[in-house]
Amino acid sequence: MKKLTPFLISTLLVFGVAACDNASKTSESAPNNPNEAPQSPTVQTTEASQKDAQSETRRRQLDSDIRAREQRNNTTGGDADRAKGDLASEVRSKLEANIPKSQITVDATKDGVVTVGGTVNNQQELAKIERLAKEIKGVKSVVVKTTVAPPTR
Repeated sequence: MKKLTPFLISTLLVFGVAACDNASKTSESAPNNPNEAPQSPTVQTTEASQKDAQSETRRRQLDSDIRAREQRNNTTGGDADRAKGDLASEVRSKLEANIPKSQITVDATKDGVVTVGGTVNNQQELAKIERLAKEIKGVKSVVVKTTVAPPTR
C-alpha cells in the first residue's frame, strides 16, 4: 500500500499535466491550435458559441475565474511573470466575454507572447483581439492569426 499511493499520485499528476497542455479555446468548435487554418463556421456553430458564452453557467465560470485570478494576484503581489497556461486561460476568458460569437484558440509562451487563432464574424471583432489581450497583466505581445469568417448557411 505504501508503494501504491505514490504511484497513483504520480500517475494522476502525469495525466493532469498532459491534459493541461492544450491551448485555451473559446468554444468546442474552435481550432485545436492557433496555427491551424481556420474554417468558416456554420450559422448553427456561431449561434451555439454565443449561447454558450452568454449562458448563466458560463458567466458564473468566468466570474469565478476572474475572482480567483484577482485573489491570486493580490496574494502574489500581481506578478507580471505568469505561468503560460494561466496567461492563455485569462486571455481566453477575456476574449470569450467580449467576443461571444468567436471560434478562438489562445496559446501563450513563457515570454508573455500570446498567439490567437481561429475565426471571428467581422472586422470590428478582429480589431478588438490585440487590445483586449494586452489588457491582461503579463502579456507582452500578441500574434493575431485570427481571420474574419462570417458564418456560412
